[in-house]
Order: sequence, then structure tokens, then C-alpha cells
Amino acid sequence: MKPSPFMEAAFAEAEAAARRGEVPIGAIVVAGGEILARAGNRTRELNDPTAHAEVLAIREACRLTGSERLPDADLYVTLEPCPMCAAAISFARIRRLYFGAVDEKGGAVVSGVRLYAQPTCHHAPETYAGLSERRAAALLKSFFRDRR
Repeated sequence: MKPSPFMEAAFAEAEAAARRGEVPIGAIVVAGGEILARAGNRTRELNDPTAHAEVLAIREACRLTGSERLPDADLYVTLEPCPMCAAAISFARIRRLYFGAVDEKGGAVVSGVRLYAQPTCHHAPETYAGLSERRAAALLKSFFRDRR
């Protein structure tokens, strides 16, 4: 099965983040079949614990659309979103979430708190896990192995 071009773009952002010394996670916001915004992690560069790829991509997409909500947008990300990012995705009303590797320790979609399954969650995107999962996991493992 050929990888999605949107997931490929998310991997390009993740690889760029790794080259900057950031945890290699990339995110792409897609609307109308086109990439609206893209980002990789920048927490170290910006000294900002909220500068996760998903949050940065959502911020840019909202800026470009002039809206705090993105109900016609999809998000592609290389790793299962953490609780902060999962909440941002919900608040932005992202239509669909596609992600690569599951994050058993830090994830909040199919792991951990499973935010979208909670009765207090106002919006749950359609969720598709496991896109290029092996590649995403290998990228992260390689990054952390090289730092030990």
C-alpha cells in the first residue's frame, strides 16, 4: 500500500524536526485536499512546552482561515497525540485525525486517557491510527537511540 502524500509530508516535518534536535514529530493540516499548514516539533527551539507539531500546525491553519475552528480540516501526525494536543484537536473541531505510531506512555487518543471516549469531550474527530506505524516508530526509536 502506497503511503498517503499527506502522511509523507508529515514525515518530512518530523525528519526536519529531528535535524533541529527536536523530538521527530510532524503534523499536517489538510483542507479541500490541499495542505493548509505544516509543522514539526519546536519545543526546544522556542523554549515552549506547547510548541508540539499538532499545536503549531493548528495555530497556523486557524491563522490562515481566520477562525478558531477547522471543521472541514483533517490532521495527519506521525505519533498519537498527547493529552494537550488531543484537546487542541477537539477544540479546533478537526474533522478527521490520522496518525502513525501509537504512544502507549504519552498518547491520549487510543492510549492513556482516551480523551475522545470521555463524556466530557465536546468533539471527537474520526480517528484513524496506524498509518505508516512502523516507519513512525522507527524514526522515534532511532532519534532516542542516537541520543543515549
